[in-house]
Amino acid sequence: MIKILVVEDDIDLNKAVTTYLNDIGYDALGCYNVNDAYNEMYDNQYDLVISDIMMPDIDGFEFAKTLRGLDKNIPIIFMSAKDDLISKQKGFIIGIDDYIVKPIVFEELNLRIKALLRRSNINTEKKLVVGSLTMDAEEMNVSIDGEEINVTVREFNILFKLLSYPKKIFSRAQLMNEFWDVDSDTSLRAVDVYITKIRDKFSLCDDFKITTVHGLGYKAILNDKEEEK
Repeated sequence: MIKILVVEDDIDLNKAVTTYLNDIGYDALGCYNVNDAYNEMYDNQYDLVISDIMMPDIDGFEFAKTLRGLDKNIPIIFMSAKDDLISKQKGFIIGIDDYIVKPIVFEELNLRIKALLRRSNINTEKKLVVGSLTMDAEEMNVSIDGEEINVTVREFNILFKLLSYPKKIFSRAQLMNEFWDVDSDTSLRAVDVYITKIRDKFSLCDDFKITTVHGLGYKAILNDKEEEK
């Protein structure tokens, strides 16, 4: 299911948008300020972000700029009462993908979301393709050139997470918190063991590599051809 984060400080509008999106089949969650959005995205992966511009403390421009620096592919829609060309230009220069002016027509918002998801090759099948490697999150299946690679659920989830955010560093604690039970007494070193297993199983795949960032954690690096896509 497509996950959408709605960042809007108008509580009534936020609830209305998220309720509508959930009713038509998305998994939408609302945040009322950017700091809460950062915390939410730190722990969970989202497929699309809808953001207001005028918000307290951190505005939508700064939020979109930071978000685009962390993830160059995630679709971002501005949802704002500002209908001036300067605001729209600033948003698109920062890297947003669409701009919709309040009051919101929900059916139009849905059409824009669908168009962006098609453009981003994100769909309900949750498939991730990196060169010869294909990961299907619905089937928990991973293959290279059509040949299935045997992986555990945890190995799949860790690799899917890293490849979904190339160049983003994930600490051992982040990976542990997301993919191990909360009450687990497993050491953080368990993450290293799983990374080693993943590297071994995909050692012949040259479309990506998982690198160690000493003192910080791990990140996935795509080969030059994949980066250019």
